[in-house]
Amino acid sequence: MSGKNKQETSGLRGDQIEVRGRSSRSNGSGRFEPYQRDRVDDGWAHGDEDENERVETTLTAENAKTILSRNDSPDIGFDRSVNPYRGCEHGCIYCFARPTHAYLGLSPGLDFETKLFFKPHAATLLRTELAKPGYVPGRVQLGANTDCYQPIEKCLRITRGVIEVLAEFQHPLGITTKNHLVTRDIDLLTPMAERGLSVVVISITTLDRQLARAMEPRASTPGRRLDAIRALSGAGIPVIVSVAPIIPGLTDHEIEGILEASADAGARYAHYSMLRLSHELKDLFKQWLAAERPDRAERVMSLVRQSRGGKENDTRFGLRMVGEGPVANMLVDRFRLARRRFGLDRKIAPLRVDLFKPPPKAGDQLALF
Repeated sequence: MSGKNKQETSGLRGDQIEVRGRSSRSNGSGRFEPYQRDRVDDGWAHGDEDENERVETTLTAENAKTILSRNDSPDIGFDRSVNPYRGCEHGCIYCFARPTHAYLGLSPGLDFETKLFFKPHAATLLRTELAKPGYVPGRVQLGANTDCYQPIEKCLRITRGVIEVLAEFQHPLGITTKNHLVTRDIDLLTPMAERGLSVVVISITTLDRQLARAMEPRASTPGRRLDAIRALSGAGIPVIVSVAPIIPGLTDHEIEGILEASADAGARYAHYSMLRLSHELKDLFKQWLAAERPDRAERVMSLVRQSRGGKENDTRFGLRMVGEGPVANMLVDRFRLARRRFGLDRKIAPLRVDLFKPPPKAGDQLALF
């Protein structure tokens, strides 16, 4: 481990590695760390080890004090969210949430996929916050940062507990996920949908199973995500398909196919976003691209820059999600035409807030009528 002045620290550092079932090719230090981690050959390896390393997932309970996160971004349609988990075992190489792991003193690379944090008291905290005098209801989004249905949810069931509280308060809920596990909670989501209180967004980046396995190694396969759309819509729950992120030169040729398949599965609406490469994510994505698609890596990054004003990322509101320039304009035109062709341009009614009502607490006087 070598020292490094914080003013010189930028980007993601560390030698490239390959780990079975993970997409990151690096576990270098994050931008806030004063030290650089480097892999060094100590001479003990003789070629008899497994060529692809294995790294197990670790879970750490987080003693959160609050659970509702607020935002004032004009680019998204909600102002509050609940994030039961930090880090995400899905391991999507393009995930915009990766750089947030640097705030924990961890790598946005392999650490983001393997060192996970969970909030065991999320449901209790939410109940307390919703019951506060003067609370004004508004759509709560689950999965706004990391996926609320990543594999550990199957046993921890924190997301389900949060939904149970929202259902009890008759509070509007949106969910974003790429995991078929969301269908487990149809029994909660359907009654909420009948009252105009729930909507689910299923994210589909590619229909290519091989590419998905390399790019999003522990997320549900594209076919399983379409199955989830089918199951949710069949249960009366409105489903939006999110073609996100569109990666020019790698997945953009699939825009029409994804929309057609999603419409056939029962989705009602569609939206999209362009690839965003902030902070350490730039290096992580380029490392992955060079290893997995070396034949087109240079072309993909050229198109990314052409859709971002010559840069690899653009943080400006209004442009960061959609890009700008001829390449970005062509992709949005194709998306809108296909969305209209497949009937996915019908807006879903805003979720209701007028039904919100905190349930009575123990000892409260019951209403006479």
